[in-house]
Amino acid sequence: MSCSTVRRQSIAMLAIALLAGACAGASPSGSASPSDVGSAPASDGPATLSAAPSASSTASLSTTEPPAASLAVEGGDPVTGQVGTFTWSDGGSDSPWLPGSPIVVGTGETLTVSIAGPIGVATWSAKRIPAGAMAGSGATGLGTGGPPIAFDAPEAGSWSVQVAVDFDGGLGSATYYWLVTVR
Repeated sequence: MSCSTVRRQSIAMLAIALLAGACAGASPSGSASPSDVGSAPASDGPATLSAAPSASSTASLSTTEPPAASLAVEGGDPVTGQVGTFTWSDGGSDSPWLPGSPIVVGTGETLTVSIAGPIGVATWSAKRIPAGAMAGSGATGLGTGGPPIAFDAPEAGSWSVQVAVDFDGGLGSATYYWLVTVR
């Protein structure tokens, strides 16, 4: 193969990738992208939001990874968790217990987890292990249930907290991790 042939093929592949990326980020006219949900309508007409994601909003979600999850306490900034093991679309990933994204909270505070986009939660469970532990064996439960995802902070110390989520409609499941320092 000549150098010019390889260069033309590389340019063609780059153009296809850029076009695909532009199309993936585009929202069909008249529908909301996941980042638009909950924002003010563009017109003076009333806004209507559905509890279930529409086909167009679900189609605009990532097809390779589950949505991001953020942990927060009242009045605090949300912290996006590390994604661990998940099943999503036609794929998934297996992960060991992760240390997690750092967040500092107070003793007795309620921790809440929000899922990005218009994805509903079917069930969830939260567990913790001491920070620095290498495996999740012996993890202590912090809570379980249906939506919303909310549980009390563990006792004072530094903890790796795992929140496992099963999404509505059989869309998949994911585990998220935070390094929670409780003071």
